Amino acid sequence: MQSANEHSGPELRAAYVKTVDVENLPEEVQKGAKGRTHLYALHDAEGEQLALVADRSMAFVLARQNDYVPVPVH
Repeated sequence: MQSANEHSGPELRAAYVKTVDVENLPEEVQKGAKGRTHLYALHDAEGEQLALVADRSMAFVLARQNDYVPVPVH
């Protein structure tokens, strides 16, 4: 029997999906945004940015593909 602190599966890690205004990003990133007004950032629990993508759905897929649980940030 496993204790409450033991588990057989991988540890769940959260990746926070946040909408980012392109105008608040560095100029180089703005140029690569191809006319978009918003991008989507993935951050870990410590606040480190893991990725910046153009599509919200892609942010969720990317998180799951890398063993994170995506959590939307409003």
